[in-house]
Amino acid sequence: MWKFIQDHWGDGIEILLLATCIYQVYRAFRATRGAQILVGLGTILVVLTLVSTIFRFEVISWMLKGAATILTVALIVIFQPELRNGLARLGSNPLFSFSSKQRLAFLERFADAVILLSKKRIGALFAIQRGISLKEHLDSGVVLDAQFSPELAMTVFHPKAPLHDGGMIIADERVAGAACVFPVTEREMKDRSTGLRHRAAIGLTERTDAIAVAVSEETGGISICENGTLLRNLTEKQFREKLAEIFVSGKPSHETEPGPQLDRKGPVPPSGDRDLVSD
Repeated sequence: MWKFIQDHWGDGIEILLLATCIYQVYRAFRATRGAQILVGLGTILVVLTLVSTIFRFEVISWMLKGAATILTVALIVIFQPELRNGLARLGSNPLFSFSSKQRLAFLERFADAVILLSKKRIGALFAIQRGISLKEHLDSGVVLDAQFSPELAMTVFHPKAPLHDGGMIIADERVAGAACVFPVTEREMKDRSTGLRHRAAIGLTERTDAIAVAVSEETGGISICENGTLLRNLTEKQFREKLAEIFVSGKPSHETEPGPQLDRKGPVPPSGDRDLVSD
């Protein structure tokens, strides 16, 4: 046994590295449009390879070998959004964008604003930029470059405000812009009640590493979306915990392990108290 380990320890490390890479590719591509394309291409290649091997089709075998280089370039073009997303995550760590105290203070203000919008049933859509720039979507809206606050969020998303129709982009704790247009997911939704605002949240997070938060104007439900995974109808506690998991603990939103809950400096006023913006 010891001699076997000495002779093949390198093979074990190689298998471990390959398994890790395959798993990371699976995590990056699952629940995306690229996953369906990848499964389709893989199925075609496997079938053609088996057929050419069993029946000894020399022409098909030659074509498969000759198309290897072209297929590599084609895959890079087809999966460009997923590759860009993955490289951005490797090259950037959200924990180093600004200090922990600044991050917690911003997350507290942001959570308070979302919960207040939920209590008043004011529809809203937020996109928090991370590694991948959202400038392309910012150009579709109105540039603000303002300090984020619950009062500003209530003003922007008030139904009679000129900027309420669209999404708000937040970058480095500041409101980069509002009334921005986000791409709508092309995925078929099982829940027919999923509205355009939530489909835009899914679409944006499918193409970028941003975190999207949506508030339903019909029910006041709070939803958070990451990597195209939408978590709907979160309670106040669950929403704060998810924000902490993503931005403090650095865990993806689809993991269910509990994270630290954000503390509030003050209670969010209930709907019957004084309004920031009149109804």
